[in-house]
Amino acid sequence: MKRFICLLSFLLLVSVNAFPGNYKGFKVSVYTRAYEVEKMKDLHWLDSTWNIIASQIKVDKIYLETHRDLLIVPSETLEQAKKFFRDKGIEVGGGITYTINEANSFETFCYSNPEHRKIVQEIAEHTAKHFDDFILDDFFFTSCKSDIEIKAKGAKSWTQYRIDLMTEAGQNLVIKPSKKINPKVKIIIKYPNWYDHFQGLGFDLKNGPQIFDGVWSGTETRDPSGNQHLQNYLSYNIIRYFENLRPGHNFGGWVDSGGSNMGLDRYAEQLWLTFFAKAPEMALFAYNQLIGVRLSPAQHRTAWQGQGTSFDYDEMVKPVNLNGTLTTPTTLARAAGYTFEQIDKFIHLLGKPIGIKNYKPYHSLGDDFLQNYLGMIGLPIDEYSEFPTDQKVVLLTEQAAIDPDIINKIKGQLTKGYDIVITSGLLSAIPEKIADIAELRANKFALVNDFGYAGKTDKDILIRQVLYQTNDSWETISAGRPLSGGVSGYPVVLRAPYSKGNLYVITIPEDFGDLYEYPTGILNAFRQILSKDLELRIDAPAKVGLFVYDNGMFIVESFLDKPVTINVNTTDKIARITDILTGAVTDKQPDTTPAGAFGRRFRPDDKNNVFRVTLMPHSYKVFRTN
Repeated sequence: MKRFICLLSFLLLVSVNAFPGNYKGFKVSVYTRAYEVEKMKDLHWLDSTWNIIASQIKVDKIYLETHRDLLIVPSETLEQAKKFFRDKGIEVGGGITYTINEANSFETFCYSNPEHRKIVQEIAEHTAKHFDDFILDDFFFTSCKSDIEIKAKGAKSWTQYRIDLMTEAGQNLVIKPSKKINPKVKIIIKYPNWYDHFQGLGFDLKNGPQIFDGVWSGTETRDPSGNQHLQNYLSYNIIRYFENLRPGHNFGGWVDSGGSNMGLDRYAEQLWLTFFAKAPEMALFAYNQLIGVRLSPAQHRTAWQGQGTSFDYDEMVKPVNLNGTLTTPTTLARAAGYTFEQIDKFIHLLGKPIGIKNYKPYHSLGDDFLQNYLGMIGLPIDEYSEFPTDQKVVLLTEQAAIDPDIINKIKGQLTKGYDIVITSGLLSAIPEKIADIAELRANKFALVNDFGYAGKTDKDILIRQVLYQTNDSWETISAGRPLSGGVSGYPVVLRAPYSKGNLYVITIPEDFGDLYEYPTGILNAFRQILSKDLELRIDAPAKVGLFVYDNGMFIVESFLDKPVTINVNTTDKIARITDILTGAVTDKQPDTTPAGAFGRRFRPDDKNNVFRVTLMPHSYKVFRTN
């Protein structure tokens, strides 16, 4: 009987986590704006456009939007579209975008306006009548500063007012009315990619993931030089962060065609980074882009193609047979389809992602989006909004300053014999609190380009001067202009012993992008200090990422335009690594780095194995440790 119960439990677990659709490790869905759903009243248009998508990519589910920009799709059209897709074996869900005029700076509803509140509720009820699950697209926030809102705000800050308002609106205008109409309905809130600024517009990451049935994550990073300046790594990091808010309730990632102007490698990269974080589903935004963005070699085939890259444009454009007919790829849909076919070979083999735990309190600001820059220099970041107490090292950025009890939490970590690593930004924000541990200051600046034995840079970098009491703290790595033969220097890594642990300060350039200019020796120092809970790290230039899993697997990815050879440094427990896509086995190399240097040594007091790996431009390799 006991064996039967165990077997039943195992089968139930498998059924919950299995992906019975087109892919072994995930599901793929298409989100459809109300504009295109409204056109689905024309069955000829629907059939012809769907054939463009279905001939190039395998799709498990489609989301049909009921409202956007005051366009409400009629019930008859929704039901006809639902039947069309269900007859083809496609799951169907709903969607809502709560915008009044997206083209007018994403004009949102005013949630203290009685007329607007009535419309918002009616849209939710209309959607719940037709779907058992629906997603609220990016815009369930408010930027409204009408006279009604100004009066309702009163003495509250805009941030607190909007958090309270949107949490109440979510419960009373969307969730409760929808579940009254359809008790089975599941309502998912899709959070966009600008998470560090959510609270200012009313997104409540403390309560929102708890009151909605689940969340969806915006993993669009597009062109980092665009107006959001989001780094590639965010496509991975945001999935992990939102999953940690309420484990098991981050249902997927969300990518649009943005960034494809840089080449389709950039588009594909956003897709695979989302799944490196073990997102269970990918929503492709949107139907119109999958049929309308035409493949263009001049725009989409990058200069580094032809070198055996992870995304192979020439293979992608070859004829493909997905529905019984040989089709020549024509649109963005094939780029997504090809990418999913490649990564489905291994995503299901990856364990749970693990990394360097970083404490980001709810509704916090400071060092905005820094974690994604750190991810781009090979630090596998794992963000939490509750202070981790189970790690040998915890990373704190300026965001931790919002926690009134932060010093006691830091002391609790240090007195256990563990370490805390803080950024120069956090030190600058709360020097008087940090002084209870070590009397440090960071209120002046310096230009540096010489880092001594850690290397030099070709440009001057602006950093904060971390000032300390001589012999109370220790300057581990210094920088100057010049340092060797110069007259002044400033810490880039500083260690302050306290109780049984160490408080480290790492100096972050004032322009976070200058992290990519730091010499490899500095990056290795950061990696060494922060990797005490991991069994491996990398020795590489900037723009090489590391992704680690709890089952002995890891991924290394280059974001560089040229091939690069890196070292993977592990504890001596790992004797070899195996490329799971090729089967190639890499044996350890001799480690000639002197003990104690911030080079390839995993830690000065540890034995260390070194494995050499070559990566093509904008490509990844997947390994199992042995």
